[in-house]
Amino acid sequence: MTVQVVTGTGTEIGKTVVTAALAAAALAAGRSVAVLKPAQTGLRPGERGDADEVARLAGPVTAAELARFPDPLAPATAARRAGAAPVGPEEVAEAAAKLATEHDLVLVEGAGGLLVRFDERGSTLAEAARLLAAPLLVVVPAALGTLNATALTAEAARARGLELTGTVIGGWPEQPGLAERCNTEDLTEAAGAPLLGALPWGAGSLSPEAFRAAAPKWLAPELYGRWDAARFRETWAAG
Repeated sequence: MTVQVVTGTGTEIGKTVVTAALAAAALAAGRSVAVLKPAQTGLRPGERGDADEVARLAGPVTAAELARFPDPLAPATAARRAGAAPVGPEEVAEAAAKLATEHDLVLVEGAGGLLVRFDERGSTLAEAARLLAAPLLVVVPAALGTLNATALTAEAARARGLELTGTVIGGWPEQPGLAERCNTEDLTEAAGAPLLGALPWGAGSLSPEAFRAAAPKWLAPELYGRWDAARFRETWAAG
């Protein structure tokens, strides 16, 4: 794994925290890591962005951001409203490829879901992943409704010739209901790819030290961790 693109089924579902957990687990395994945020929206200059948050939680990673737009909107819309040039997939691929020459692992964190528009041509994160020949890690919620969104994301990815590494649940509740417990089984079928981890709800609020110590327990060996999918399902299986 050299470049891993991290996307999700929507916004505010834990992509940044999952990216941080993957970075922390890779660092603990002795890998050098870079995190690239192609387009940061909803923040002004000087405010901490997603790449900075990954570095705060995970530790010594190279954090890079290509563009920043103040409105909390899709990158293409935010760029247009700011009167600024958008970020295209070629720019994303070039920056990630350069980082990959200097790091063992490059994590490219998208904005919103896979098909959120990056520019006026309708380019998306999927085009950048295709240019990089990089697989997608899809961050998903645990609750009711996640199966449809997960299946749609997976179908859109495969229609574009992209490979799915798997899915990770961005926030697992302390007291999961019936839907969440059933989804531990059904997410794999919906994605057509393995469930590779589950972060506890509120993981991003942990201290950096606690976060780094716990991160490998949340992710499967494919993501540098030691999380056991079979044991997780057994623990939370619906009765």
